[in-house]
Amino acid sequence: MRKQILVNQKLVELSKKLNIPLVATNDSHYLKKEDGYNHEVLLCIQTGKRMTDEDRMKFETNDFYIKSPEEMKEFFKNIPEAIENTVKIARKCNVEFEFGHTILPNYDVPKEFETHFDYLKKLCDDGIIKRYGENPSKEILERADYELSVIKKMGYVDYFLIVWDYINYAKSQGIPVGPGRGSGAGSIVAYTIGITDIDPIKYNLIFERFLNPDRISMPDFDVDFCYERRQEVIDYVSRKYGADHVSQIITFGTMSARMVIRDVGRALDLAYSETDKLAKMIPNELHITINKALEQNRELRDIYENDDRVKKLLDIAMALEGLPRQASTHACGIVITKEPVDTYVPLYVRDGTISTQYIMTTLEELGLLKMDFLGLRTLTVIQDTINLVKQTKGINVEFDKDMNDPKVYKLWQDGDSIGIFQFESQGMTNFMKELKADCLEDIIAGVSLYRPGPMDQIPRYIANKQDPEHAVYTHPALKPILKVTYGCMVYQEQVMQIVRDLAGYSLRKSRFGKACNGKEKIGCDGKRKRIFHTWTNR
Repeated sequence: MRKQILVNQKLVELSKKLNIPLVATNDSHYLKKEDGYNHEVLLCIQTGKRMTDEDRMKFETNDFYIKSPEEMKEFFKNIPEAIENTVKIARKCNVEFEFGHTILPNYDVPKEFETHFDYLKKLCDDGIIKRYGENPSKEILERADYELSVIKKMGYVDYFLIVWDYINYAKSQGIPVGPGRGSGAGSIVAYTIGITDIDPIKYNLIFERFLNPDRISMPDFDVDFCYERRQEVIDYVSRKYGADHVSQIITFGTMSARMVIRDVGRALDLAYSETDKLAKMIPNELHITINKALEQNRELRDIYENDDRVKKLLDIAMALEGLPRQASTHACGIVITKEPVDTYVPLYVRDGTISTQYIMTTLEELGLLKMDFLGLRTLTVIQDTINLVKQTKGINVEFDKDMNDPKVYKLWQDGDSIGIFQFESQGMTNFMKELKADCLEDIIAGVSLYRPGPMDQIPRYIANKQDPEHAVYTHPALKPILKVTYGCMVYQEQVMQIVRDLAGYSLRKSRFGKACNGKEKIGCDGKRKRIFHTWTNR
């Protein structure tokens, strides 16, 4: 602090000599003065030191907090103009963020098309013929027209063109691309123009789950690419829109309850066995906090109240809990902007990699285009296998043409699924053997069921598959919806259909379905809520 006073005196002298105005600043590293000690512990965690280390990084005082206007005026009472200049600068700094709208990059369409929508419709019309033949059904044409109208109305024409463009590039370069995942597979427009390879009509997928005029939100195509060649697609996007228009996205690893207890214990030089014991007293629950753990675990609460050392440790841990521990780059998220990225958000550079300083959810709130370029090793393995078969056998394998090969399903039935993505675990292997999967629908249902919550439906699904007559439909309207899954409610699309057919909602009002399915928290009409739960929870 004494050194800072001397520096300030010299700065005042220099200001007068050069006639340059002074500005008062506040070097702050934490919010309140009493946070000073906690900040010291945090520095120890960040630098791998202990509070007992003499050579550790530390501040001389606990004055590095955000001071009040009154404190600043008192500190600079001899040079009040410095305070005035600070206020002047602050008033000139004005950053406004606009929410509730999207900022899409410009996609250049061929000159012969008057509008971007005309181009998308042409791609869709050509794709319908390619996918469904020269005489597509009325259902297909009406579905395509409806989706196109929604896409146009919601302003996402360029979004579809951008995704189509880089997927088309990947396929043209022989880069393996996944057939589609998530709600985007419910779009017939996406299917016809080649973004996905899953027929939403065949599998009864719902467009409103992906894009809904009554629920304004950015659509989100998650696209799988060959793990080894994913970067080629990112490089293509950078070339097309400009390197300064494309950036990776930052993520922050935060201090979780158990982690921060161990970190603080290490910084305070406490025995690992002691801090590890305390950490293991934190319930293994999602989003658990130390404060919640103290409420739930009486033993932990007693130790906290009766042991001063433990109280000190946990108090510091609670102060640091949830703070960023380290910054890293999102595994698959890429942001593409209309103007250079730094027009909208600050950037972060580490080891030569540029990323946004804002996390993915914030970017989405700002309306920026976020794309997920997922690297999937399975696609790489499949492509390598196809190449090896061609080299050794002279056979060109088209693995996605026949979904009814009994030899393939025999592998699942025998438990020979090592190396198959999402089917390698012992539990999943046993499930498939017991299920005796013999069609693609069983495989799809298996992936959907084998996760917390739906797993409770597995015995019922197996029993009903082995004896379809055993399936019970508590209302006739449920049978056409749940027949494909033997009377079990497996998919969100089924929830939405039930809400539509039994509770009287339209598919556009799908937020209700998402709420009842635990996706969103909104209020439901009491009568319809009772009807829904009565018919679906039996």
